[in-house]
Amino acid sequence: MNLAYIPSPSTGVIDLGPIPLRGYAFCIIIGVFVAVWFGNKRWVARGGTAGTVADIAVWAVPFGLVGGRLYHVITDYQLYFSDGEDWVDAFKIWQGGLGIWGAIALGAVGAWIGCRRRGIPLPAWADALAPGIALAQACGRWGNWFNQELYGKATDVPWALKISEGPNRVAGTYHPTFLYESLWCVGVALLVVWADRRFKLGHGRAFALYVAAYCAGRAWIEYMRVDEAHHILGLRLNVWTAIIVFVLAVTYIVVSAKVRPGREEIVEPGAPEAPESSDEPKGDAEDASDEAAAPEADTDAPKADGTAEAAKG
Repeated sequence: MNLAYIPSPSTGVIDLGPIPLRGYAFCIIIGVFVAVWFGNKRWVARGGTAGTVADIAVWAVPFGLVGGRLYHVITDYQLYFSDGEDWVDAFKIWQGGLGIWGAIALGAVGAWIGCRRRGIPLPAWADALAPGIALAQACGRWGNWFNQELYGKATDVPWALKISEGPNRVAGTYHPTFLYESLWCVGVALLVVWADRRFKLGHGRAFALYVAAYCAGRAWIEYMRVDEAHHILGLRLNVWTAIIVFVLAVTYIVVSAKVRPGREEIVEPGAPEAPESSDEPKGDAEDASDEAAAPEADTDAPKADGTAEAAKG
């Protein structure tokens, strides 16, 4: 019997009159706000305009939600399209089920559309948003706590998660994999911020570092889970996905550093800094022309004096 454990909420929904507040959706919304807020601070520090991150997020977030849900439904189709299941449940996103792989992939498509409309390079925007995305995932994982899902193997450690009896779950204490992944994502965000400041990452390499670091943690956390999943050669599908994406991200970092070293000097054309910098050379040129004219006036004076003295002689 465990003397210490993490309790699970008795319900994942709080009804405020006719309006239900679902814990899962609330965590996702908080994550989106954190990502946009932190991404905006980094974007402005890189020389961009305040509000640009939010404008592009208007495209990226809906695409990401659709992509995340599609990945979950496709990889766990038996939950919705097998005998005895209702396919309408595939649209009930508030019940849980968002695959980060699909969310990032399709969210990138939405971000590309938003960046293209603003004339902004997608890699630079992705670099600014990378640690914010990791923090958003850290917030979003607590939605699994509200739904009592995606926990790990049975354990009696003091930080075990207590799960109550319910559909497709057995009461007991299990590894809180949602908490492990949440803490890992916070660590990934700190790693990206440190590496970006230390090595001046650019051209999408900060984002690739976030992807690689997240995949490294997701692989071992996924291995601890006990929920149903498709297996390939003895490994869960998401473990294989994490391995493949990790290799791709590391390869991109290495190749990109050789092909396009350094960091973008301009991330957003027409940013407020651009007009000011364009005015400075003009002022300097005027001052330089005035200074150039002054010596000419001084050199004329000795010539005039010399001519007068010669006339006297």
